[in-house]
Parts: sequence; C-alpha cells; structure tokens
Amino acid sequence: MANILLATFGSLGDMHPKIALGLELKRRGHDVTIAAMEYYREKIGMLGIKFAPMRPDVDPEDRQLVREMMDASKGSQRILRDIVFGNIRPMYDDLMAAVEGAELLITGEAVYAAKSVVEKTGVRWVSTSLAPVSFFSGYDPPVPPAAPWFEKLYLGPRFNSFVFNAIRFAMRSWYKPYREFRRELGLDENHDPIFRGKFSPDLHLALFSKVLGAPQPDWPPNTIQPGFCFYDGQADLGTMPPGLAKFLGAGEPPIVFTLGSAAVMDAGDFYEHSAAAAAKVGRRAVLLYGVFNEKPKGLNGDIVGFEYAPFSLLFPRAALVVHQGGVGTTGQVLRAGVPHLIMPYSHDQPDNALRCRRAGVAEYISRDTYNADTAAEAISGILSDAKYAQSAAKAGEIVRSEGGTAEACDAIEALIK
Repeated sequence: MANILLATFGSLGDMHPKIALGLELKRRGHDVTIAAMEYYREKIGMLGIKFAPMRPDVDPEDRQLVREMMDASKGSQRILRDIVFGNIRPMYDDLMAAVEGAELLITGEAVYAAKSVVEKTGVRWVSTSLAPVSFFSGYDPPVPPAAPWFEKLYLGPRFNSFVFNAIRFAMRSWYKPYREFRRELGLDENHDPIFRGKFSPDLHLALFSKVLGAPQPDWPPNTIQPGFCFYDGQADLGTMPPGLAKFLGAGEPPIVFTLGSAAVMDAGDFYEHSAAAAAKVGRRAVLLYGVFNEKPKGLNGDIVGFEYAPFSLLFPRAALVVHQGGVGTTGQVLRAGVPHLIMPYSHDQPDNALRCRRAGVAEYISRDTYNADTAAEAISGILSDAKYAQSAAKAGEIVRSEGGTAEACDAIEALIK
C-alpha cells in the first residue's frame, strides 16, 4: 500500500472532496496524510487521518478578509495574487517537509507550489479540479465572476481562447513573486500554475458531475471525470440538530436557505430577506445561518433557523434550495434532485449558477438585486413550474449514478500500480 499526501487550500468546499478521497484511500489500506491550513488540524485528526500543516494560514473567522476574498471583482486577485503567490515559499517549504517519504501527491486547485515540489522530488502527482471553470475551455467557456454577460458572448473556441489569453496577459503582474521563487529554485520561471501548467502529466481528476460540465476537446488528455466526491453525513457532520427532524416531518417540504461555508461569513442581510421571502410565498423554510452569525430575525413556527445541518440529509427533503453556488453546495443540491435558486458571490459561483440554469434545474439572481420581493418572485416562479423539479430529478439520477469517490480512488490506485 502507498504513502499518499493530499494537499489543499481553501474553504470546506475545497477540503471536503479531499477528506472523501482520504477516507476512502485509508479504508483501502493506504497511509494517508492531508496537508492544509492549521485551522483544519483538529477536524482532520478527528477523522483518524494524519495532518501536516501547509501555509498560508487564513483565519476563516476573519470577516473582513472573507469579504475581500468573496468580492466579485477583486476576490480572486486577493486570494491568488496576495495570499497564495504572496506565501509561495512557505507553502513550498511545508509541502517539501510533508511529502518526504510519500509515493504520491494529490493536490487541489490553488496549491501552486505543487509543480515545484514535483520537479524537485520526482514524486508522482495527481492534480484535481472541482468545477468546470478550472479548465478555461474554449469549447465550454466559463463565465468570469465580474462579467456574467460573457455567457451571451460565445463566438467559438478561437474567440474564447483569445479572451483567456487576454486575461492571462492582464494578470501577468500577479506572477512576479512566483517567478522569483521559481528562479531561486533554479526552475523555469515561465511556468503558469493558474491556467496551463496546473495539470499533472500523470493524472488529472475532474471532481464534478457531467451535469455541470462534460469533457471537452481541449481538456488535458489524461483527465478522468469521476463526478463529485462527497463528504457529508459522517463523523462530525452526520447529526441533525435538535428539532430539525421533527420540523421536517411536521409539514410540506421546506425551502432551505444556506450560504455554504465561506460566503456565510459575509451574509449581510441575506437571511432576513430570505425569511421575509418565505413568508411572502407562504412556505415553510429552514435557514442555515452558520455558527458565527446571530440567529436571524423573522423566525417563527414555520420559518426556523439552525447553525448547521448535514446537506446530504436535509436537501433531499427540501422543495427548493437557495444558495451561493459554491461547487460543494451545488453538488449536494444536484445530488438531492431538487431545484435551486442561486445567488452567487465570486470565483466559480456565477459560472456554476449559469450552468445550473442551462441545465434547467435552477434560476440565477444577482447578489445586488436579492431582497424579499425579488427572492419571493423567483421562488414562486420555480415552484410553480414543474419543469424545474423534473429536470432536477433527472440531474439527481445522473449525479447519483456517477462513480465519484470510488472511481477517483480506482484511478489513483491504477496510477500507483
């Protein structure tokens, strides 16, 4: 059996697929370590998986920083240029220490020191993507968070590739600390870890469903698409909060409102507007408002609030889920087979939202226009049109039929052998 290191940076949406892989690989007898921010040490330890610290360390409870990271126009710049590239040497040092003795390195999207570690150590490498936006495909172009209008500008692969090249050129200043770091190591400073150079030549795993995006001609040829890797309903996540099960069994399926694990730190008045929207449409509702937020106003016997509930247990019992469009939350709603209303913030979220709308399972509402009236109107439109529920049910069947974690681990073990 192999000594395997999984490395990831980001929110729980980034962490949970790696936990799913880690638990399954451990079950199969492998020696598994997860390298991540110090913040996750206790969580990983509770699962019986070894932990290795990997900088940069970001405090998910720092609300000002979260607001900056979730900003539609500058959030990606804040994360990639300032936080990741700004700490590329500490990330590399930590990864070099963690990978010692490992036979395989599996990395998430923003682990930009990975290629340098691979070149210096020769360790075998599996890269992963959690959402279609990661591929920047000219045949299936993603929608940038600050430009949702790009969805209507599709003019073919050549045009889209031209646009992505222009974006790369505009971002060239972001790479300065990365180029200096590579030069210090004696490596090619022109390597591009954001667009073209982030895919492993050994194996790349597209860890999202074909409902969101199917393989394209310009994906790396060594890509396998197992589908979503879900971690939910296990260990620290598997228990319904007191009173929620009773509420669910006492009436019609509710509307569920959630902002996932990161956007919830910058909720603003989302939950107050959501409670009012549920009241306007006369529907029962569950608001998942997070452990760091106060209980929202507007709760009553039919509109209840909880800090957290396992998505895998709650979403299948919902009539509709209103959420931020993070790929982890989106995957859970797709698997549940229920319609969505998506209010995206940044990063992959607008693209995920528009893909769900094209699949006929969701509608999109901008964060700037979300209020009790607009939300109520959108919710009423979705619930009154049976095509959304029908399309969502078909999408759920597809997601549940995909190989997911097991198929991903099969591919990893095939590479090891």
